[in-house]
Amino acid sequence: MSISLKRIQAIFMKDYKEFSRNYAVSIMIIFPLFFAMMYRNAEGEPVMYAFVLNFSLAMLTSFVQACLIAEEKERNTLRSLMMTPASMFDILLGKSTLVFVITAVVLSIATYIYGYETSNLLALILGVGISIILYISVGTICGLYSKSIMEASLSIFPVLIIFTAAPYAAIFAEKFAILEVFMYFPSSQLNELIAFMSDGAPMGDMLMAIGIIAIWTVVLTILSFILYKKRLMD
Repeated sequence: MSISLKRIQAIFMKDYKEFSRNYAVSIMIIFPLFFAMMYRNAEGEPVMYAFVLNFSLAMLTSFVQACLIAEEKERNTLRSLMMTPASMFDILLGKSTLVFVITAVVLSIATYIYGYETSNLLALILGVGISIILYISVGTICGLYSKSIMEASLSIFPVLIIFTAAPYAAIFAEKFAILEVFMYFPSSQLNELIAFMSDGAPMGDMLMAIGIIAIWTVVLTILSFILYKKRLMD
């Protein structure tokens, strides 16, 4: 399937205008900065920084992506967009690029405000970058399942609760074996990655955490493509 950079750019600019006009959605960029400022002097620096990242990815990345897609559905413009010569990759990449850029910029500023420093910047960029794509896929799935912005907003809350709470549920895995599944959640692995970087763990341990996040990302991205095709046929 062909990819047109001009179509991707056109969709990007269209979504940027909608994002800048919809203050109920664009206000989400404040939350990562607010939490970074609030927890910058908290004890347990790596753990709190990981919390800021996980919360921000769910609250900002998934929420904005879901709302942008749901808004298209609510206005019946997504169906029209699907009928244009733009391919599935053109549409999804165009919509995802804006959210990726916004998230990357906001998290970079939040990291600066928080004052987090690491000796392995490459591992941090890889882990956060792949996580952004993962949460964009989650937002795409939620948006495609929602009929309105209100439904999309509500659909994000289970994602916010489960993914943000997963690292803390994993703490009790030794007492309750069933909770071990939360150890392999992407948010828990991002926590592990931050901890590994702080402890000076071998690169192999970091790559293992990044690899698990990447597997989640591939699976959820494929699911978002399948769901998009299903909506196209409908």
